[in-house]
Amino acid sequence: MKIAINTGGGDAPGLNAVIRAATLSALQLGWQVVGIRRGFEGLLEGDGNGVVPLTEASVRGITHLGGTILGTTNRGSPLAYPQRQPDGSFIEVDRTDEIIDKLARLGVDALIAIGGDGSLRIAHALAQKGLQVVGVPKTIDNDLASTAVTFGFHTAVQTATDGIGRLHSTAESHRRVMVVEVMGRHAGWIALFAGLAGTADVILIPEIPYDLDNVCAKINSRYDGDFGFAIVVVAEGARPAGGDVTVKQSAQVGRSERLGGVAEKIADQIATQTGKETRSLVLGHLQRGGEPTAYDKVLALRFGAAAIQLVEQQQFGCMVSLNPPDIHAVPLAEAVATLKQVPVDGDIVQTARRLGVSFGD
Repeated sequence: MKIAINTGGGDAPGLNAVIRAATLSALQLGWQVVGIRRGFEGLLEGDGNGVVPLTEASVRGITHLGGTILGTTNRGSPLAYPQRQPDGSFIEVDRTDEIIDKLARLGVDALIAIGGDGSLRIAHALAQKGLQVVGVPKTIDNDLASTAVTFGFHTAVQTATDGIGRLHSTAESHRRVMVVEVMGRHAGWIALFAGLAGTADVILIPEIPYDLDNVCAKINSRYDGDFGFAIVVVAEGARPAGGDVTVKQSAQVGRSERLGGVAEKIADQIATQTGKETRSLVLGHLQRGGEPTAYDKVLALRFGAAAIQLVEQQQFGCMVSLNPPDIHAVPLAEAVATLKQVPVDGDIVQTARRLGVSFGD
Protein backbone atom coordinates (compact mmCIF):
# COMPACT_ATOMS: atom_id res chain seq x y z
CA MET A 1 0.00 0.00 0.00
CA LYS A 2 1.23 3.48 -0.88
CA ILE A 3 -0.45 6.53 0.57
CA ALA A 4 -0.09 10.24 -0.09
CA ILE A 5 -0.64 13.04 2.43
CA ASN A 6 -1.39 16.67 1.70
CA THR A 7 -2.27 19.74 3.73
CA GLY A 8 -4.64 22.32 2.28
CA GLY A 9 -6.02 25.71 3.22
CA GLY A 10 -4.63 27.92 5.95
CA ASP A 11 -2.04 26.48 8.29
CA ALA A 12 -3.07 25.44 11.79
CA PRO A 13 -1.11 24.35 14.86
CA GLY A 14 -1.08 20.54 14.84
CA LEU A 15 -0.69 19.87 11.12
CA ASN A 16 2.79 18.44 11.56
CA ALA A 17 1.58 16.19 14.37
CA VAL A 18 -1.03 14.70 12.00
CA ILE A 19 1.64 14.15 9.34
CA ARG A 20 3.93 12.44 11.85
CA ALA A 21 1.24 10.17 13.30
CA ALA A 22 -0.09 9.16 9.89
CA THR A 23 3.40 8.52 8.54
CA LEU A 24 4.58 6.42 11.49
CA SER A 25 1.31 4.48 11.64
CA ALA A 26 1.55 3.65 7.93
CA LEU A 27 5.23 2.71 8.12
CA GLN A 28 4.45 0.27 10.92
CA LEU A 29 2.14 -1.51 8.51
CA GLY A 30 4.93 -1.76 5.95
CA TRP A 31 3.38 0.88 3.66
CA GLN A 32 5.06 3.61 1.65
CA VAL A 33 4.23 7.23 2.37
CA VAL A 34 4.70 10.33 0.24
CA GLY A 35 3.82 13.94 0.89
CA ILE A 36 2.37 16.33 -1.68
CA ARG A 37 3.83 19.79 -1.33
CA ARG A 38 1.83 23.03 -1.37
CA GLY A 39 -1.62 21.51 -1.25
CA PHE A 40 -2.12 19.96 -4.69
CA GLU A 41 0.33 22.28 -6.44
CA GLY A 42 3.05 19.66 -6.06
CA LEU A 43 1.08 17.52 -8.49
CA LEU A 44 -0.35 20.21 -10.75
CA GLU A 45 2.67 22.46 -11.27
CA GLY A 46 5.08 19.66 -12.21
CA ASP A 47 8.30 21.22 -10.94
CA GLY A 48 9.78 17.82 -10.14
CA ASN A 49 9.95 18.46 -6.40
CA GLY A 50 6.26 18.39 -5.62
CA VAL A 51 6.05 14.89 -4.16
CA VAL A 52 8.51 13.80 -1.48
CA PRO A 53 8.96 10.55 0.47
CA LEU A 54 7.96 10.66 4.11
CA THR A 55 10.09 8.51 6.36
CA GLU A 56 10.65 8.03 10.06
CA ALA A 57 13.62 10.38 9.79
CA SER A 58 11.75 13.09 7.90
CA VAL A 59 8.94 13.29 10.49
CA ARG A 60 11.18 13.05 13.55
CA GLY A 61 10.80 15.96 15.96
CA ILE A 62 7.99 17.78 14.14
CA THR A 63 5.07 17.29 16.55
CA HIS A 64 5.70 20.59 18.31
CA LEU A 65 6.29 22.63 15.17
CA GLY A 66 3.71 25.08 13.85
CA GLY A 67 2.89 25.32 10.16
CA THR A 68 3.29 22.30 7.90
CA ILE A 69 6.44 20.68 6.53
CA LEU A 70 4.52 20.04 3.30
CA GLY A 71 3.42 23.62 2.80
CA THR A 72 -0.01 24.77 1.75
CA THR A 73 -1.42 26.29 -1.41
CA ASN A 74 -1.77 29.92 -2.48
CA ARG A 75 -3.24 29.05 -5.87
CA GLY A 76 -6.80 28.12 -5.01
CA SER A 77 -8.90 24.98 -5.32
CA PRO A 78 -8.27 22.37 -8.04
CA LEU A 79 -12.03 22.44 -8.52
CA ALA A 80 -11.61 26.01 -9.79
CA TYR A 81 -7.90 26.32 -10.49
CA PRO A 82 -6.72 29.61 -12.02
CA GLN A 83 -5.36 29.16 -15.56
CA ARG A 84 -3.77 31.97 -17.54
CA GLN A 85 -5.17 32.68 -21.00
CA PRO A 86 -3.20 33.93 -24.02
CA ASP A 87 -4.47 37.47 -23.40
CA GLY A 88 -3.09 37.40 -19.83
CA SER A 89 -6.47 36.97 -18.14
CA PHE A 90 -7.35 34.02 -15.91
CA ILE A 91 -10.17 31.51 -15.96
CA GLU A 92 -11.00 28.81 -13.41
CA VAL A 93 -10.77 25.17 -14.52
CA ASP A 94 -11.46 21.83 -12.86
CA ARG A 95 -8.20 19.86 -12.55
CA THR A 96 -9.36 17.04 -10.28
CA ASP A 97 -9.10 14.45 -13.08
CA GLU A 98 -5.48 15.45 -13.51
CA ILE A 99 -4.86 14.92 -9.80
CA ILE A 100 -6.34 11.42 -9.91
CA ASP A 101 -4.29 10.57 -13.01
CA LYS A 102 -1.01 11.77 -11.52
CA LEU A 103 -1.60 9.93 -8.24
CA ALA A 104 -2.26 6.76 -10.23
CA ARG A 105 0.98 7.23 -12.17
CA LEU A 106 2.82 7.55 -8.84
CA GLY A 107 1.29 4.28 -7.68
CA VAL A 108 -0.61 5.95 -4.85
CA ASP A 109 -3.44 3.81 -3.49
CA ALA A 110 -5.05 6.30 -1.10
CA LEU A 111 -4.92 9.95 -0.15
CA ILE A 112 -5.01 11.44 3.36
CA ALA A 113 -6.39 14.96 2.86
CA ILE A 114 -5.92 17.27 5.83
CA GLY A 115 -7.91 20.48 5.67
CA GLY A 116 -10.92 22.57 6.51
CA ASP A 117 -14.25 23.00 4.78
CA GLY A 118 -12.81 23.93 1.37
CA SER A 119 -10.14 21.23 1.36
CA LEU A 120 -12.60 18.56 2.44
CA ARG A 121 -14.97 19.59 -0.34
CA ILE A 122 -12.13 18.90 -2.76
CA ALA A 123 -11.52 15.56 -1.04
CA HIS A 124 -15.22 14.72 -1.36
CA ALA A 125 -15.17 15.58 -5.08
CA LEU A 126 -12.13 13.35 -5.59
CA ALA A 127 -13.82 10.53 -3.69
CA GLN A 128 -16.91 10.85 -5.88
CA LYS A 129 -14.64 10.33 -8.89
CA GLY A 130 -13.30 7.10 -7.45
CA LEU A 131 -10.17 8.16 -5.56
CA GLN A 132 -9.69 6.40 -2.22
CA VAL A 133 -9.67 9.31 0.22
CA VAL A 134 -9.72 9.78 3.98
CA GLY A 135 -10.17 13.29 5.36
CA VAL A 136 -8.74 14.84 8.51
CA PRO A 137 -10.54 17.96 9.81
CA LYS A 138 -8.38 21.05 10.30
CA THR A 139 -9.52 24.59 11.00
CA ILE A 140 -8.76 27.00 13.81
CA ASP A 141 -12.28 28.39 13.31
CA ASN A 142 -13.77 25.11 14.68
CA ASP A 143 -16.61 25.42 12.17
CA LEU A 144 -16.82 21.83 10.89
CA ALA A 145 -20.11 20.39 12.09
CA SER A 146 -19.25 16.69 12.07
CA THR A 147 -16.58 16.76 14.76
CA ALA A 148 -16.78 18.01 18.34
CA VAL A 149 -13.63 20.06 17.83
CA THR A 150 -10.86 20.54 15.27
CA PHE A 151 -7.17 20.65 16.10
CA GLY A 152 -5.70 24.15 16.12
CA PHE A 153 -8.78 25.71 17.70
CA HIS A 154 -7.57 25.44 21.28
CA THR A 155 -4.19 26.90 20.35
CA ALA A 156 -5.82 29.81 18.53
CA VAL A 157 -8.07 30.49 21.53
CA GLN A 158 -5.11 30.36 23.91
CA THR A 159 -3.13 32.77 21.74
CA ALA A 160 -6.05 35.17 21.48
CA THR A 161 -6.78 34.93 25.21
CA ASP A 162 -3.16 35.73 26.02
CA GLY A 163 -3.32 38.78 23.76
CA ILE A 164 -6.56 40.01 25.27
CA GLY A 165 -5.15 39.53 28.76
CA ARG A 166 -2.13 41.68 27.96
CA LEU A 167 -4.39 44.49 26.76
CA HIS A 168 -6.23 44.81 30.07
CA SER A 169 -3.39 46.63 31.84
CA THR A 170 -2.90 49.07 28.96
CA ALA A 171 -6.63 49.71 28.60
CA GLU A 172 -7.05 50.33 32.33
CA SER A 173 -3.94 52.50 32.63
CA HIS A 174 -5.01 54.76 29.77
CA ARG A 175 -8.79 54.50 30.31
CA ARG A 176 -9.16 53.28 26.75
CA VAL A 177 -11.49 51.08 24.78
CA MET A 178 -9.51 48.28 23.10
CA VAL A 179 -11.11 46.54 20.12
CA VAL A 180 -9.47 43.22 19.26
CA GLU A 181 -10.14 41.47 15.94
CA VAL A 182 -9.79 37.69 15.80
CA MET A 183 -10.38 35.15 13.06
CA GLY A 184 -13.83 33.75 12.38
CA ARG A 185 -15.30 34.28 8.94
CA HIS A 186 -18.60 32.46 9.38
CA ALA A 187 -18.44 31.29 13.00
CA GLY A 188 -17.52 33.12 16.18
CA TRP A 189 -16.04 30.28 18.23
CA ILE A 190 -12.62 31.89 18.68
CA ALA A 191 -14.10 35.29 19.59
CA LEU A 192 -16.56 33.71 22.02
CA PHE A 193 -14.11 31.44 23.82
CA ALA A 194 -11.24 33.93 23.89
CA GLY A 195 -13.53 36.81 24.82
CA LEU A 196 -15.08 34.83 27.63
CA ALA A 197 -11.73 33.55 28.92
CA GLY A 198 -10.21 37.02 28.57
CA THR A 199 -13.13 38.69 30.40
CA ALA A 200 -14.14 40.93 27.49
CA ASP A 201 -17.01 43.34 27.98
CA VAL A 202 -18.37 43.04 24.43
CA ILE A 203 -18.09 40.06 22.07
CA LEU A 204 -19.26 40.45 18.47
CA ILE A 205 -19.72 37.28 16.40
CA PRO A 206 -21.15 36.50 12.93
CA GLU A 207 -24.10 34.62 14.41
CA ILE A 208 -25.46 37.67 16.29
CA PRO A 209 -25.69 40.87 14.22
CA TYR A 210 -24.89 43.83 16.45
CA ASP A 211 -26.39 47.25 17.04
CA LEU A 212 -23.69 49.88 17.58
CA ASP A 213 -25.92 51.79 20.00
CA ASN A 214 -26.07 48.73 22.26
CA VAL A 215 -22.30 48.27 22.01
CA CYS A 216 -21.71 51.88 23.00
CA ALA A 217 -24.24 51.66 25.83
CA LYS A 218 -22.27 48.80 27.34
CA ILE A 219 -19.02 50.71 26.94
CA ASN A 220 -20.43 53.86 28.52
CA SER A 221 -21.60 51.79 31.48
CA ARG A 222 -18.01 50.72 32.05
CA TYR A 223 -17.09 54.36 32.60
CA ASP A 224 -19.89 55.03 35.08
CA GLY A 225 -17.99 53.43 37.96
CA ASP A 226 -14.34 52.95 38.83
CA PHE A 227 -13.45 50.84 35.80
CA GLY A 228 -12.99 53.41 33.10
CA PHE A 229 -11.95 51.04 30.32
CA ALA A 230 -13.49 48.38 28.09
CA ILE A 231 -12.41 45.38 26.02
CA VAL A 232 -14.27 44.52 22.81
CA VAL A 233 -13.52 41.24 20.98
CA VAL A 234 -14.83 41.01 17.42
CA ALA A 235 -14.73 38.16 14.92
CA GLU A 236 -13.66 39.19 11.42
CA GLY A 237 -17.05 38.08 10.08
CA ALA A 238 -19.13 40.13 12.52
CA ARG A 239 -21.59 42.50 10.92
CA PRO A 240 -24.12 45.10 12.05
CA ALA A 241 -27.82 44.32 11.94
CA GLY A 242 -28.97 44.93 8.38
CA GLY A 243 -25.38 45.46 7.21
CA ASP A 244 -22.58 43.51 5.58
CA VAL A 245 -19.23 42.10 6.62
CA THR A 246 -16.12 44.26 6.28
CA VAL A 247 -14.08 43.27 3.23
CA LYS A 248 -10.36 43.99 3.00
CA GLN A 249 -9.84 42.55 -0.49
CA SER A 250 -12.43 41.64 -3.09
CA ALA A 251 -12.66 38.17 -4.58
CA GLN A 252 -10.23 37.33 -7.39
CA VAL A 253 -9.77 34.35 -9.68
CA GLY A 254 -8.73 31.45 -7.48
CA ARG A 255 -9.27 33.39 -4.25
CA SER A 256 -12.33 34.28 -2.23
CA GLU A 257 -12.80 37.74 -0.78
CA ARG A 258 -10.61 38.50 2.23
CA LEU A 259 -12.30 39.85 5.31
CA GLY A 260 -10.62 42.28 7.68
CA GLY A 261 -10.77 45.76 9.09
CA VAL A 262 -13.91 45.39 11.19
CA ALA A 263 -12.06 46.19 14.44
CA GLU A 264 -10.69 49.45 13.06
CA LYS A 265 -14.10 50.41 11.72
CA ILE A 266 -15.86 49.67 14.99
CA ALA A 267 -13.14 51.44 17.00
CA ASP A 268 -13.63 54.58 14.94
CA GLN A 269 -17.41 54.39 15.39
CA ILE A 270 -17.10 53.87 19.15
CA ALA A 271 -14.72 56.82 19.49
CA THR A 272 -17.07 59.05 17.51
CA GLN A 273 -20.20 58.01 19.36
CA THR A 274 -18.85 57.82 22.93
CA GLY A 275 -15.95 60.24 22.89
CA LYS A 276 -13.78 57.59 24.55
CA GLU A 277 -10.18 57.08 23.48
CA THR A 278 -10.25 53.90 21.43
CA ARG A 279 -7.62 51.66 19.84
CA SER A 280 -7.91 48.62 17.59
CA LEU A 281 -5.69 45.58 17.20
CA VAL A 282 -5.79 42.70 14.70
CA LEU A 283 -4.29 39.46 16.02
CA GLY A 284 -4.37 37.97 12.54
CA HIS A 285 -1.97 35.16 11.74
CA LEU A 286 -0.59 35.07 15.27
CA GLN A 287 -3.56 32.78 15.91
CA ARG A 288 -2.37 30.31 13.28
CA GLY A 289 1.29 30.15 14.17
CA GLY A 290 3.54 28.65 16.78
CA GLU A 291 3.59 25.49 18.83
CA PRO A 292 0.25 23.76 19.37
CA THR A 293 -1.10 23.33 22.87
CA ALA A 294 -0.82 19.90 24.47
CA TYR A 295 -4.51 19.31 23.74
CA ASP A 296 -4.08 20.06 20.05
CA LYS A 297 -0.93 17.93 19.80
CA VAL A 298 -2.71 14.91 21.23
CA LEU A 299 -5.84 15.45 19.13
CA ALA A 300 -3.78 15.84 15.96
CA LEU A 301 -1.79 12.68 16.71
CA ARG A 302 -5.02 10.78 17.32
CA PHE A 303 -6.50 12.04 14.04
CA GLY A 304 -3.40 11.04 12.06
CA ALA A 305 -3.31 7.53 13.50
CA ALA A 306 -7.08 7.12 13.04
CA ALA A 307 -6.82 8.15 9.38
CA ILE A 308 -4.45 5.25 8.70
CA GLN A 309 -6.76 2.91 10.56
CA LEU A 310 -9.59 3.91 8.20
CA VAL A 311 -7.36 3.22 5.20
CA GLU A 312 -6.47 -0.17 6.65
CA GLN A 313 -10.18 -0.90 7.13
CA GLN A 314 -10.96 0.32 3.59
CA GLN A 315 -13.32 3.01 4.95
CA PHE A 316 -12.81 5.51 2.18
CA GLY A 317 -14.83 8.63 1.47
CA CYS A 318 -14.85 9.34 5.22
CA MET A 319 -13.40 11.89 7.62
CA VAL A 320 -12.05 11.17 11.09
CA SER A 321 -14.11 12.87 13.75
CA LEU A 322 -13.91 13.42 17.49
CA ASN A 323 -17.05 12.19 19.24
CA PRO A 324 -15.75 12.28 22.82
CA PRO A 325 -14.12 10.29 24.10
CA ASP A 326 -13.41 8.40 20.88
CA ILE A 327 -12.48 9.01 17.24
CA HIS A 328 -15.06 7.88 14.72
CA ALA A 329 -15.56 7.98 10.95
CA VAL A 330 -18.17 10.19 9.29
CA PRO A 331 -18.92 10.38 5.55
CA LEU A 332 -17.23 13.29 3.77
CA ALA A 333 -20.62 14.22 2.33
CA GLU A 334 -21.90 14.71 5.87
CA ALA A 335 -18.73 16.50 6.96
CA VAL A 336 -19.08 19.24 4.34
CA ALA A 337 -22.88 19.49 4.35
CA THR A 338 -23.03 22.38 6.80
CA LEU A 339 -20.86 24.64 8.92
CA LYS A 340 -20.94 24.56 12.71
CA GLN A 341 -21.89 27.97 14.02
CA VAL A 342 -22.25 29.18 17.58
CA PRO A 343 -25.76 28.35 18.85
CA VAL A 344 -27.06 31.75 19.91
CA ASP A 345 -29.27 30.24 22.61
CA GLY A 346 -26.62 27.76 23.75
CA ASP A 347 -25.15 27.58 27.22
CA ILE A 348 -21.84 29.28 26.30
CA VAL A 349 -23.57 32.41 25.02
CA GLN A 350 -25.94 32.33 27.98
CA THR A 351 -23.00 31.99 30.38
CA ALA A 352 -21.40 35.06 28.83
CA ARG A 353 -24.65 37.03 29.14
CA ARG A 354 -24.99 36.09 32.82
CA LEU A 355 -21.49 37.44 33.36
CA GLY A 356 -22.54 40.77 31.89
CA VAL A 357 -21.05 40.38 28.41
CA SER A 358 -22.85 42.28 25.66
CA PHE A 359 -23.23 40.84 22.17
CA GLY A 360 -24.54 44.15 20.88
CA ASP A 361 -27.99 42.75 20.09
